[in-house]
Amino acid sequence: MESFWDIFNPKSIIQAGGLVLLFVVVFAETGLFIGFFLPGDSLIFISGMICAVNPELVNDVGIVTMIGILSLAAVTGNIAGYWFGRSVGPALFKREDSLIFKKRNLEITKSFYEKHGGKTLILGRFLPVIRTFAPIIAGVIKVGFTTFMIYNIAGALAWISSLGLAGYYLGNINWVEENVEYIVIGLILVTTVPIYLAYRKEKKGKPGEA
Repeated sequence: MESFWDIFNPKSIIQAGGLVLLFVVVFAETGLFIGFFLPGDSLIFISGMICAVNPELVNDVGIVTMIGILSLAAVTGNIAGYWFGRSVGPALFKREDSLIFKKRNLEITKSFYEKHGGKTLILGRFLPVIRTFAPIIAGVIKVGFTTFMIYNIAGALAWISSLGLAGYYLGNINWVEENVEYIVIGLILVTTVPIYLAYRKEKKGKPGEA
């Protein structure tokens, strides 16, 4: 990578580290609270596309293998987040904000979890921030590990398969390949708007906050 900002560029991530770095990024975004800013959705979509048109960039693996490897990263990432949340417990909500930790991200995810329950671990896979903090919240409130794993695996397979296969099959269309930047921007907007609305709703529920 030529600069720090390349970490937000899916193509740069794939070109810099191939399949290994893909695994690390997906793991980090789905299990480590410092990974919420990583480009998960667009990264998986472009990975599927590259698997179809430039497979040498991802070690020449097929799309099924790609989906399996990235699903494993998503599952193990969530397990790491779950055990972190379980170890730290409710004290995490008392932690002071820092450059990489914002309490509001926890609060938004907790509200989402209170509304959707275990389905948050499936629905939240498609939403930035929520997908990072959902397993942590599950650990904090001590969701049973077996129940957690059922939702964890289902969510990982749904997320990775849908975006990966979309990229794989659409990647052979010239228009898609020529306008991939706009597609990435569209994915970011579509997945970010629900988080913004949830944040606005959370703020309205706390009129005393600045």
